[in-house]
Amino acid sequence: MAKKKNLTSNDIIGFYMDYVLEHNHQPKNVYLFAKANNMEESKFYEFFGSFETLEKQVFKAFFDNTHKALSKSEDYQSFDARNKLLSFYFTFFENLSANRSYVIYALNNHKNSLKSYKALSELKHVFTNYIDNIGIELIEIKQEQIDKIQRRGLKETAWLQLLLTMKFWIDDTSSSFEKTDIFIEKSVNTTFDVLDIAPVKSLIDLGKFLYKEKIHMN
Repeated sequence: MAKKKNLTSNDIIGFYMDYVLEHNHQPKNVYLFAKANNMEESKFYEFFGSFETLEKQVFKAFFDNTHKALSKSEDYQSFDARNKLLSFYFTFFENLSANRSYVIYALNNHKNSLKSYKALSELKHVFTNYIDNIGIELIEIKQEQIDKIQRRGLKETAWLQLLLTMKFWIDDTSSSFEKTDIFIEKSVNTTFDVLDIAPVKSLIDLGKFLYKEKIHMN
């Protein structure tokens, strides 16, 4: 039988997910994995250096699929940061739910230590970059170092929130994971309520006005 040639990284990721779910363990080596899927071993190495590298790309692929779907939506493009993040969460967890058996296999033994789980490192990179670019407003201190610390803190907090939601979803046994949807809505809205800088900006503007008026009066 001719070997499969026109394979993509997503094809190989799919083969890998099927393999571990059927065998309940990682393939013993790339040669046997390639043979089981009727492809050249070299095809695997076109995309991945090891199974560990592939596992990191699985969760990045969930992000990429989510982001690609959202990017096609005209409604999403018009959303503010809060609603963009809500849309991201709902779509991302739809992707996880469509692949729940694999995600549970991969994460269940690490659900209490997701922060240090190496397979999520690529997901963290693309997700925190996403957070940095959806227009979440913070108070500008006008000091570069402090503004950088604020941004870094925002990204780390958002990442921890995503991990917490993933852990909640792993343990969720409600139909259609409706409790996770409720958790997403409440946690994201609470975060943005805390981050709401409009009242703080108003206070700053009032303070500037009063300061200037005091100077003029003197």
